[in-house]
Amino acid sequence: SVMATPRADDWSWFPALALGVSFLKCILINAYHSTDFEVHRNWLAITHSLPVSKWYHENTSEWTLDYPPLFAWFEYSLSHVAQHFDKEMLVVQNLIYTSPATILFQRLSVIVTDIVFIYACFHPDIHFQYNGFLFGILLLSVARHLQGRHLEGALLFTVLLNLKHIYLYIAPAYGIFLLRSYCFTKDNTDGSVRWSSFSPVRLVALGSIVISVGALSFGPFIAMGQLPQVLSRLFPFKRGLCHAYWAPNVWALYNMVDKALSVLGVRLKLLDVAKLPKASMTGGLVQEFQHSILPSVSPSITLICTLLSIMVMLSIWCRPRGARGFLRCLVVCALGSFMFGWHVHEKAILMAILPFSILAVESREDAGIFLMLTTTGHYSLFPLLFTAAELPIKVLLMLLFTLYSFTSLKKLFRGSLLNPLETTYLLGLVAVEILCEVVYPLSPWQHTLPFVPLLVTSVYCSLGVSYSFIRLYVSLLRQHGTDKHKQL
Repeated sequence: SVMATPRADDWSWFPALALGVSFLKCILINAYHSTDFEVHRNWLAITHSLPVSKWYHENTSEWTLDYPPLFAWFEYSLSHVAQHFDKEMLVVQNLIYTSPATILFQRLSVIVTDIVFIYACFHPDIHFQYNGFLFGILLLSVARHLQGRHLEGALLFTVLLNLKHIYLYIAPAYGIFLLRSYCFTKDNTDGSVRWSSFSPVRLVALGSIVISVGALSFGPFIAMGQLPQVLSRLFPFKRGLCHAYWAPNVWALYNMVDKALSVLGVRLKLLDVAKLPKASMTGGLVQEFQHSILPSVSPSITLICTLLSIMVMLSIWCRPRGARGFLRCLVVCALGSFMFGWHVHEKAILMAILPFSILAVESREDAGIFLMLTTTGHYSLFPLLFTAAELPIKVLLMLLFTLYSFTSLKKLFRGSLLNPLETTYLLGLVAVEILCEVVYPLSPWQHTLPFVPLLVTSVYCSLGVSYSFIRLYVSLLRQHGTDKHKQL
């Protein structure tokens, strides 16, 4: 089946919106920029100033190159434009270099490459990174699959994977979908796979795409014998279970329980504070961490939990359900990896929210889950913009998007999409924001316990994201059970 596609005249407003968003970004060129600004400046310098053989060995800056080679080549191409703005930004030793010309170039490079995202949105950030560009490729890949142009979709996703390896989170959904719906060309009358319809030619075509793009990306480093070095940069397991700001997932709740138990143990004199681990996951450092009471979590444990959490997507093998089935499994894969993955970045929640927005207009149940997930997920990103100047901007943009989402989906499905408990939880985000941005900074604990607002935001949002994941998971299991009942 093919999901509903808007008529051409429904998109008459889109160019004005795209221009308006781009104009807003131009206005904010001199606004706050995160550490990612220096990260990408350093990568520009590395790829421009050093031979390829040293790209993944250079460590003058703590922000070493840790994206796949295709993204390194992307930075290399940008550096040839950057030299016309300010050559000093391309000197590796110029750490934390923020000349006006450097800021202008980096902001403009994001705005210009966001054209890919705009095109993808038409086709069915103040925080500095090329996320719009990358998400644009993801949406284009999804669109090609929805149109039945599977080889193009596979090519786009393979390119995306070689630009940023975080998209490995959703690779299983792509792999199973393409094997089931592209390599097997026919179904039985009950919807199950017809094994005799397997096409080796199609499998070879898919394999050729993956191998060709991978060879172009990693080939030079394989030839130089540097593949182990590149992989060690891409998968730095010593960075620890969580970021200094915990992504709102299961491990944030796990960490909170561990901290609560350790504090309680010390208060009751059941634990010796001198014997507790000294490293703090809320101290701002990204490092390995040993839990105090609960068993410490290893990368292998997170891998097992992640694989178990996305097993439900195997239902796509039994009943592909076309575009809708693919998208639901894509969202489950992204959200399961976010919930249980190792060293998950908080922005990874967007990988689930974006494709889910397509499903939200197709089903009342999906619309309700989407509203919970997108509201909580977007709010969880607030700590990334932590200066006072950005407070009104992020609050206003959040309110505009949330109001539009709620009113449009309520109008589409003609009624409320959330129950009273869900509504109460979302209203609690307002209380969390007032506590973290107004009340706590005025309290005496601000200086002694500065991490509390981050902890509160992370834990509260973890509850909402976990709830959304469970609801989505249950809906998939229910749907799979219904299919089995019909088959019987």
